[in-house]
Amino acid sequence: MRRSDLITLLALTFAAGPVAAEGALDRLRETGELRLGYRIDALPLSFADESGLPAGYTVEVCEAVGEKLAAALGIAELAPVFVPVTPEDQFDAVASGKIDLLCGAATVTLARRETVDFSIPTYVDGAAVLMAKGAAPDMAALAGKRIGVRGDTTTEDALRTTLAERGIEAEVVRFDDHQAGRDALSSGDIVAYFGDQTILIGLIMTSDAPDSFMTSDEMLTVEKQALALARGDDDFRLAIDRALSELYVSGQMQAMLLAALPGIEPGLALRALFLIAPDLP
Repeated sequence: MRRSDLITLLALTFAAGPVAAEGALDRLRETGELRLGYRIDALPLSFADESGLPAGYTVEVCEAVGEKLAAALGIAELAPVFVPVTPEDQFDAVASGKIDLLCGAATVTLARRETVDFSIPTYVDGAAVLMAKGAAPDMAALAGKRIGVRGDTTTEDALRTTLAERGIEAEVVRFDDHQAGRDALSSGDIVAYFGDQTILIGLIMTSDAPDSFMTSDEMLTVEKQALALARGDDDFRLAIDRALSELYVSGQMQAMLLAALPGIEPGLALRALFLIAPDLP
């Protein structure tokens, strides 16, 4: 290759660099919109309310983060644009750029970090089991029975792992949404339904007969949850983490949690999260 051709090629390569490196913050500044993915069935963390509008603790957290981002970018407002997602497509929506932030009930795992990045933790949950009031809470009592779980979730993975480790044979029925699992439990089609403990509490709260259910004290997992964002955008992640840290330090995170889960007594893991999650300035 001639020297002049090499110089031209290098010039074109470096000239293209800034365009390719344009990150989410630049786009937010230009459009004034923050695209937020939310789950419609993960009550009380992320769901569609009776009017079909996004609601829940994590949704409120994302809205508060948007306000912090607008102030940091020096613009009057970042209009939230909500996009419904499912457990099957939520991380693809992040990786493809369809949404800027995932405001669902997303557990942080190494496998998922191959596809997306995560903010500092926003919640701590864990897989538990919902049963009819008075049922035997022991996992061994589920041997030979039909038990349910939301498909394509970390809870399903944890359930199958636990059954295998304990040598328990049971028929695992996969459901497309949590309400269908609760209804199957009510009708007797299954004897137990597994999910994140907070989601199970939400299922009880919205049931027509809340006194007919109970959750187990045993947790199959302890899972950190966070906001998912595209990989490789360090400036955007830093801005998100800074906004979350400010919300923690001001007490707004705790206030939003207690408003979304009235009467809940945060467990040890959640209390610890509120102490260790904020990053120092």
